[in-house]
Amino acid sequence: MTHNRMTRRTMLKGAVAMSALFAASGELLAQQAVPRSASGPRATLPARGEFVIRGATVLTMDPAIADLPAGDVHVRDGAIVAVGAQVNAPNAQVIQGRGMICMPGFIDTHWHLWTSLFRPYVRGDVGALGYFPVSNRLGQLMAPEDSYRAVALGTAEALSAGVTTVHNWAHNVRSADHADGELSAMRDAGIRGRFAYGPAQGMPDDQPMDFEGMARVKRDWMPNDGLLTLGICSRNVGAMSIGGATRGVLTMDQVKRDWGGARALGLPITLHTSGPSPIKALEEAGLLGPDVQLIHPLLTTPEEREILKRRGVSYSTAPVGESGRAAALGVIQLGELLEAGVKVSLSTDHTTNFNCDPFVGMRMLFQLHNHRIGAKYPLTMKRMVQLATLDGAVDLGIADRTGSLTPGKRADIILVRTTDINMTPVGDPYEALVSLGQPANVDTVIVDGRVIRQANKFTALDHARIVRDAQEATAALRSKANWPPT
Repeated sequence: MTHNRMTRRTMLKGAVAMSALFAASGELLAQQAVPRSASGPRATLPARGEFVIRGATVLTMDPAIADLPAGDVHVRDGAIVAVGAQVNAPNAQVIQGRGMICMPGFIDTHWHLWTSLFRPYVRGDVGALGYFPVSNRLGQLMAPEDSYRAVALGTAEALSAGVTTVHNWAHNVRSADHADGELSAMRDAGIRGRFAYGPAQGMPDDQPMDFEGMARVKRDWMPNDGLLTLGICSRNVGAMSIGGATRGVLTMDQVKRDWGGARALGLPITLHTSGPSPIKALEEAGLLGPDVQLIHPLLTTPEEREILKRRGVSYSTAPVGESGRAAALGVIQLGELLEAGVKVSLSTDHTTNFNCDPFVGMRMLFQLHNHRIGAKYPLTMKRMVQLATLDGAVDLGIADRTGSLTPGKRADIILVRTTDINMTPVGDPYEALVSLGQPANVDTVIVDGRVIRQANKFTALDHARIVRDAQEATAALRSKANWPPT
């Protein structure tokens, strides 16, 4: 019998070999220092024009507008003008939709984009090289340009997978310049999203959040063209079962300090609950409200779910990562939350040893739910797609702008090919999306009326440059950290 064992020596050899790949010339490439600011240089994005998507299977996600087996969507100057079986738009450019599903873009409500550079170093099967220790150690060495390149890589992956809105959960904002770097990357990608300004890795729990930096970012970046909004991500509350020490753990007085400062600036708040539930303690402290989003619904009680519904709190679930934590922490309580009337949405979490795949997220969540309580609380495939689109917009407070193909809303639209070998022949389009879909099937991505991707290629983003920049930044961080650890 052959035993496949990962020894420390083997692990170190692999890490050294990976490092050599990044430094083939024998030395690391120096990173170019580029000023990043709200008023600084920005990428050139495709112009908003007038076009009509013709002949697609149209899934509106709007309860007042019927889906169409073959229909048109008319867009002008970034807004949806009309949805119908045959839309008259004689002066509009035509985007051919036959053989495709036309639907709202996916909305990802919790993603640590800044960790995207750590893929070569995070291991799922080696505890010392897990997500938390690696991101904590390398995160403390990141420069503002590293933050830019990490988020540029993450947003490019998001767009490639059909994600048109992302909640950038930035819990390593080492300075306002780092915030500028992340916001600049989101702006340059043309993606819609919320930037959740957070603490820095290694920051003492008794140190308040950077309210001055938040105020400066709000003044410089908001309002903009409506694509980007601002919030905060909080350090943990109470005992945490996973990652607590590396992410900070606050007392209730410290929570009141940080959340009060955010609310004074009018910023929404998001918080991990990867441990004993803090919901009752937060309620008793008078801190819960519709401006609060919680992450990882694994341990709520019926009483707590009633509190969440009453206070208008939302919950984001990241099925891929949570499925690995369920044995230790609980179960993904999708059915219980929906039955209680709590707002729920879907997210990726991070892309170090996961990838961005909304289709897998829906698929896994559907199967886990059915395995647990599907007979008690049945869910349809359409409901899963709603969680990944319109419900995400509700969670982030932008359902008046996006999340459905509704005339008057902004045009955040994707086209998914149904003629690909893994999809065809298609029966129910929702079944096809949830059970069969892959990011590779996403043909066209439109954000705010701009065609960002078409025929599986970026129309403006420099794919090769994003890859090269990410490789350089990752290699430089390895050098700074004297990686691998000894």
